[in-house]
Amino acid sequence: MSYEQTGGRLSSTRIAFIAMFSTLAGILYILNFSMPFAFPSFLEFKLSDIPILIGAFTLGPSAGGIIVVVEILIKLVVKGTSTMFVGELSDLITSCAFAVTAGLIYKNKRTFKGALLAMGVGTVVEVTLAIIVNRVILVPFYLTVFFGGNWQPLIGLMQPLFPSCTQETFYNFYLWASVLPFNLLRCAVAIIVTLLVYKRISRLINSVNRKIYGKQDRDEVKSKKINIAIIIVAAVIVALLVTFALLRYFVFD
Repeated sequence: MSYEQTGGRLSSTRIAFIAMFSTLAGILYILNFSMPFAFPSFLEFKLSDIPILIGAFTLGPSAGGIIVVVEILIKLVVKGTSTMFVGELSDLITSCAFAVTAGLIYKNKRTFKGALLAMGVGTVVEVTLAIIVNRVILVPFYLTVFFGGNWQPLIGLMQPLFPSCTQETFYNFYLWASVLPFNLLRCAVAIIVTLLVYKRISRLINSVNRKIYGKQDRDEVKSKKINIAIIIVAAVIVALLVTFALLRYFVFD
C-alpha cells in the first residue's frame, strides 16, 4: 500500500520512516561545513536537504516539514545555538520552502516531469526566501546584536573573496555573489541525489507498507490503537527535544 493509498495518514510505517529521515537529517545538519574557497566562511553548507527532500517526495509535504523541525531540534539538543536561534529559524524557513513546496507540487503531479517541475519551483522559492531572509533578518540581526552596528567585521569576512567589498557594496556581493549561488548549489545537490535514489526508496517504503497493512487490515481496531500509541510516543519525543534544546540554551550555556 503506497502513501497515496493510505491517504497520507500518519501510519506506524510512515512515522517510522519520518523518524529515520529526521535522524539522518539531524546528523547531516550537525555536520555542516563551510567552503571558504568559494563562499564566505560563515555560510555553512548542509547536506540535510537531501533526506528532507526525499522524505517530502516519498511521504508527502507535511512529512518534509516535520523532518525539518525535528532535524533542527536534534541539532539544538546536541550542539546548541550560536545565533540565538536566528540561524536555525532561517534554516527552518528556507528548508521548508524548498522541500514542502516541492512536495506539494509532486503530490499532485507524480511523474518525472512533475518531479522536475516541483524541484525547480521549490528551488526558486527557497532561493528567493533565502535572499529576503538574509537581507531583512539575518544581516541586520548579526550587525546589531553581535557587532554593535559595526560593519567592519562583516566586511572583513567578505574581503578574502571580494577585496573590493565595502559597506556600500556589501549587499551586492553578499546577496547576489554569495547567497544566490550558495543556495542554488545547495538545492542542486539535493535534487541530483534525490533523482538518483528516490524511486528505490519509494519502492522500499511501499513494500513495507504493503506488508504491514496486509497484516493490520485483519484487525482494524488493533491497527488504530498501535498508530495512536506511536503518535503519542512521537509527540512526547518531540516535546522532550524542545525541552532539552531550551534547557541547553537557557540553563547550561
